[in-house]
Amino acid sequence: MQTVLIVVHLIIVLALIGVVLLQRSEGGLGLGGGSGGGGVSGFMTGRGQANALTRATAILAALFFATSMTLAVMSHRSAAPRSILEGAGGANQAPQPGGADNLLDTLRQRQNQAPAPAGTPAAPEAPAAQPVPAPAQPAEPQAPQSR
Repeated sequence: MQTVLIVVHLIIVLALIGVVLLQRSEGGLGLGGGSGGGGVSGFMTGRGQANALTRATAILAALFFATSMTLAVMSHRSAAPRSILEGAGGANQAPQPGGADNLLDTLRQRQNQAPAPAGTPAAPEAPAAQPVPAPAQPAEPQAPQSR
């Protein structure tokens, strides 16, 4: 139903654009130029054509508004309320031991506890920090010798 309404909405949009572009400009800057001249003779007078295009624009604008509002209501009703913590499962699980103070700490704890899925390589762990041996220092400081 929503797809059909979207297609109807797009047809209305295209028709509305076409009708607006067909209207004769009243000012001096538009395509009509305000000269009053036109290529239509016999079928519709200038005033009759303007009234028909104005009425068509008003009808298409009302249909556009109605379909826009209907699509908005349909979209709102189909969307279920969701929690931002739904993916983390924070609302229905007991707090983790260790006393996490905030959401970021909780998520880090859960990430560390979650096993890697089968078939995926585990994240490379950082090598353990090995102490760097200190350079050998002489027993007594040596002063530079002049030659």
